[in-house]
Amino acid sequence: MDEAAGRRPRRGWPWQARSVGQLSERSAGTAWAHLRRLPVWLPPALLTLAVTVTGLGSAQLWRDELATWSAATRSPGDLARLAGTIDAATGPYYLLMHGWTRVFGDSTIALRVPAVLAMTVAAGLLAVLGARLVDRRGGLFAGLLFAVLPGTSRYGQEARPYALATMLAVLATLLLVTALRRPSWARWAGYAAAVAALGLIHLIALTVLAAHALVVLIAWWRGPAGIATPAHPDAGRDRRVWRWLVAVLPVVLLAGPLLVKARTQQSRQLNWVHLARLDDLTALPGGVTQSSVVGGLLVGVAALGAARLGRRAVLPVSAVLLPVLLLFAAGTVVPLWVPRYLVFVVPFACLLAGAALAAVTAPAALVVVVLAGLLGLPDQAALRRTHEWPRSAPVDYAGAARVIADGQRPGDAVVYSPRHSWLFLDLGIEYHLSDPPRDVLVTEDEVRRGDLWAAECAQPAQCLAGTTRVWLVVSGRHAEPLAAVAGAKGDALRTDFNVTQVWQRPGLTVALLTGRPGR
Repeated sequence: MDEAAGRRPRRGWPWQARSVGQLSERSAGTAWAHLRRLPVWLPPALLTLAVTVTGLGSAQLWRDELATWSAATRSPGDLARLAGTIDAATGPYYLLMHGWTRVFGDSTIALRVPAVLAMTVAAGLLAVLGARLVDRRGGLFAGLLFAVLPGTSRYGQEARPYALATMLAVLATLLLVTALRRPSWARWAGYAAAVAALGLIHLIALTVLAAHALVVLIAWWRGPAGIATPAHPDAGRDRRVWRWLVAVLPVVLLAGPLLVKARTQQSRQLNWVHLARLDDLTALPGGVTQSSVVGGLLVGVAALGAARLGRRAVLPVSAVLLPVLLLFAAGTVVPLWVPRYLVFVVPFACLLAGAALAAVTAPAALVVVVLAGLLGLPDQAALRRTHEWPRSAPVDYAGAARVIADGQRPGDAVVYSPRHSWLFLDLGIEYHLSDPPRDVLVTEDEVRRGDLWAAECAQPAQCLAGTTRVWLVVSGRHAEPLAAVAGAKGDALRTDFNVTQVWQRPGLTVALLTGRPGR
């Protein structure tokens, strides 16, 4: 008799009456069962760590990282002067890196390890947040997708504050969800500490508080959107708002003065930024993920996840859209729009994408994650060659420094052109040379000035007097490097020196100048 008649079917041997598809499904199910037994944060964290440490020291420090190195290797007093002159907004990060370099040194890898660790923690926290707001599968796939994005590697391999800001934005959001679910002063205190740290590390990342405020107001008005409602939804509704306001008070007191000071430094710090335009919004996904194709894929899958979540999407959607819209609105009036300033919204887009992936089978979701990783491989490889943008225009500080080191003699001098440039030619050469030639035109170095640039001699001809050999480092490729030096500095060099030899390296030209006979 068959099963419908109540007779138990014969079991048979494992290989009998089983298709290849059934065996594959069983294998996939077994693998998924093993994966489910792991803590939800562990696979994304391990994958992020593995991806970000791969080729960690391959790309040279680029201009922004050279600024980090210059600042981090100064004393706290010198850092305070720097913050008062040009870089108040990044001052707390520089102080953190100062302590780090004192312990671990200032090699390329050492300078980047804090970003690696921050992105690793961010991936793990994202998985936990996704598990709280969606489900375990949604959190896991959100974290795995975040791990394979080229942007995660790019900013996880950079000695700048963006990875730390990303980690703190996710941490603060997770702590907010926890405090709204189970309110207590201890949980609100943890949230307050995370928000304060976020503001000190990256002022613009505080725009995520707009999303937090929206969720708190919704929780106060009719119970949390996308957050588990307490057993007594009316109990303590007023206290939610007041506790949140008290929790954000420390960041106002700490970051407020930084914001005021940074506003006075904007003309120097952001003089290279243009006002925002509408087409900047369309380029943002590719900018923050470091890949237009992967950015488009992420936006598409995230939109599906938002539709699936409905009301529960309020927090992640607002954590993506509100910071973007706020910075864009400000950027249309004041030059502020820089895509990398918004890297901290990427995990929340991944959370929405994870919600979409949680609705399909585990193998199908993993296919999307793998596809994102494969589509991003060209950009992953490119960013490990150089952090400069565009990638086709690297600046080979190390190559220029090797040219000088190979031919340097006692008494040699060095001259940079241009000096006051965001390329930081002097810092790039000094970082790679243990004993650089004398910077003959400098009258006050950047440390004493409390600045990122040194002051040069007003009368270059007088400062060059008595110098017989000069290494000239010029930005760009020039067959006649002396012709590329402008102003009185160029006049003095052309009058008193001949070009002996020229070396061209990507983004730079190095020339050895020798004094004219009878000068």
